[in-house]
Amino acid sequence: MIRTEQLHRGTGAEEKSGGRWLALSVLVLAVLLVAVDATVLGLATPALSEDLKPSGTQLLWIGDIYSFVIAGLLVSMGSLGDRIGRKKLLLTGATAFGAVSVLNAYATSPEMMIAARALLGVAGATLMPSTLALIRNIFHDPRERSLAIGIWGATASAGAAIGPVVGGALLQHFWWGSVFLINLPVMIALVLVGIRLLPESKNPVAGPWDLISVALSLVGVIGVVYAVKEAATHGATAGVWIAAAVGAACLYAFVRRQFALASPLLDMRLFKHRGFSGAVLADLLTVFGLSGLVFFLSQFFQLVQGRDPLEAGLAELPAAIGAVATGLVAGRYARKHSVRVIVTGGLAAIGLALAALTVIHRETGYPLLGAALLVVGLGAGFSFTVTADVILSSVPKEQAGSASAVSETAYELGAALGIALLGSVVTGVYQGFTAPASVPAPVADAAHESLGGAVEAARTLDPATAHTMVGAAQDAFVDGLRLASGVGAAVLLATAAAAWFLLRGQELQDGVEH
Repeated sequence: MIRTEQLHRGTGAEEKSGGRWLALSVLVLAVLLVAVDATVLGLATPALSEDLKPSGTQLLWIGDIYSFVIAGLLVSMGSLGDRIGRKKLLLTGATAFGAVSVLNAYATSPEMMIAARALLGVAGATLMPSTLALIRNIFHDPRERSLAIGIWGATASAGAAIGPVVGGALLQHFWWGSVFLINLPVMIALVLVGIRLLPESKNPVAGPWDLISVALSLVGVIGVVYAVKEAATHGATAGVWIAAAVGAACLYAFVRRQFALASPLLDMRLFKHRGFSGAVLADLLTVFGLSGLVFFLSQFFQLVQGRDPLEAGLAELPAAIGAVATGLVAGRYARKHSVRVIVTGGLAAIGLALAALTVIHRETGYPLLGAALLVVGLGAGFSFTVTADVILSSVPKEQAGSASAVSETAYELGAALGIALLGSVVTGVYQGFTAPASVPAPVADAAHESLGGAVEAARTLDPATAHTMVGAAQDAFVDGLRLASGVGAAVLLATAAAAWFLLRGQELQDGVEH
């Protein structure tokens, strides 16, 4: 009775006159906020490298610290939204996200930029679980919910397209920090409209928020991911083993504590559902295969093929277009052909597209690159939309925040690991290039830090030597990108095979929930 009254107070008004669709429009603004921020960073990396002069390791940290922090906090924030209210958490997080974006825009050193990105991760961790959890509670008809999730995913893809294009236009006329300021109008619109349109929803019997579990999950995830990143970059040093041990111990303690608590931060019994576990694994490994590649592809377009930032942004549009197109129809196709056919087919398509990128070189024409990006988008739209639907429909409404947080944690953890491991593959191969013998040692060292560093360092050399050094650096970067694409393709094809078995018999709901 208590839960029924809670749901009527939270969603009854929104089910009249299409109000739930107006509420959805607010939720997709939050998705747009996060997606735009994620994509503009890769586009701004060359200009940022030139201005802040980060080392290769610092550049990777700038790229993945956001994902590290957000992955460590998503479960905690999803659970917090279940307790204090998802609307309240979403609007508070959106306000903080906008404010911290300003700090990112005006960072004056690599260290400050890393810290600002970490704070952005804290704010970002409040947004994505809240949006999916609210969709779960607003849309009671599974078919409508599938369409809402498709729109949610399509907006994320549209944000991925809008980010590079708008960011590229800004970089044509302003400094790199301007790309973060585009978050502000979106945040302002979200908060002002969300106050009026969004329903509040929460779990009325969730129990207290366990701060010990929060600390264990944060330290555990960050410790393990940091260890993986450092091992890939510097080998198995003593610090790596310590970080891995601390992280693993914290995660073990976290799981044990959840089983012992009457009101756990994360109900571990969710993972007994094979469809839920299979969808989470598919999300994690898909993003792992994609993220490292996407992070470096913007640099390929700009620093290897010489495109300006706006052209680079436009060059990446096919992936977003493909994801929008399939995301909107994924639920319908999954009901017609089965969940595992759609998810497995989507994953296999991404894997084959990444495999095609193993043959690229400096002069590769755009038709191959554009076609590969389009296929990646088509596959991702099918896979991500259906797995998100499976994850949400596998749990009661009261646990929507926790389930959404698990889904988003897999996404962000996959992104962090992808940038760390595949990025380290690119960096490791790149740093093996040989600079001309006449290049001074300090200049050669700067050139080996990153491709952006090589382009900047070449400006101090005579034209002939600079051309030779930059050419060698570009060839090494492309060699690393090819190898990373091959690793990503292998991961995606293996994930497709695993999804075929894990999602056997999984179906999307059809009946209206009461």
